[in-house]
Amino acid sequence: MNFLLEHEASIRLGGFGAALVLLGMLQWRFGLRGDGRPARRQLTNIAMVIIDTLVLRLAFPVLAVAFAASVHGSGTGLLGAADAPFWLEFTLAVLVLDLAIYWQHRLFHKIPLFWRFHRVHHADRAFDLTTGVRFHPVEIALSMLIKFGVIWLIGAHPAAVLVFEIVLNLGSLWTHTDLALPSRIDRRLRWLVVTPSMHRIHHSTLRHETDSNYGFHLSLWDRLFASYTENPERPEKTMPIGLDQYRSDNDQTLTALLLNPFKSKS
Repeated sequence: MNFLLEHEASIRLGGFGAALVLLGMLQWRFGLRGDGRPARRQLTNIAMVIIDTLVLRLAFPVLAVAFAASVHGSGTGLLGAADAPFWLEFTLAVLVLDLAIYWQHRLFHKIPLFWRFHRVHHADRAFDLTTGVRFHPVEIALSMLIKFGVIWLIGAHPAAVLVFEIVLNLGSLWTHTDLALPSRIDRRLRWLVVTPSMHRIHHSTLRHETDSNYGFHLSLWDRLFASYTENPERPEKTMPIGLDQYRSDNDQTLTALLLNPFKSKS
């Protein structure tokens, strides 16, 4: 437990960095669209994740793993009360956290106030790795509060939370990678996990496609809750990405993205 708490940042940063390099090399060599390569856009998106990280560190005295250690140590929460074997407790905690992220994502599309912050992510006119780290800092803070609530409710083991946090970061990079797997492989993988082609539909300018494929990791939730779209109406290599209201270069600057939720476009 102490090892996890002491080395959480290093473990997460190491995994994130390795995935960023590997997936970045793959999309550069085998990119499907190539629309995300302008350096100015990539620097803007990377600046967003730097701001997000600073906000989390300043706004929260502890982050998810440390909070889970505190809750789990007190023996509270549904899983703590059940006294289940570690493997079962671990598995259930990861699944519940993933389900919670699915519903959080879906609600952020449906509740107008939350959508104002989440649309910063969707306003990106291109689709690549850096789209996966482009979130408004207020959305990141709200997500952390929701995560705290789920961890407290179920009493998640800190090891499960750490694994989920790592998978969440890596999954966001993977599903936004500018790749398209061979269709046969993509179809098979989709029975278990979200693929870049499946998630790319979620970034379509067509609203009914944007309001589908909410899953971050497991495709099960979209199938189970009837939000799954198998194929886009337009070819994924050329279909427009983003939101129709935010097509100009002025909408894509760092300042514009930070101020976006406080302006009236819907």
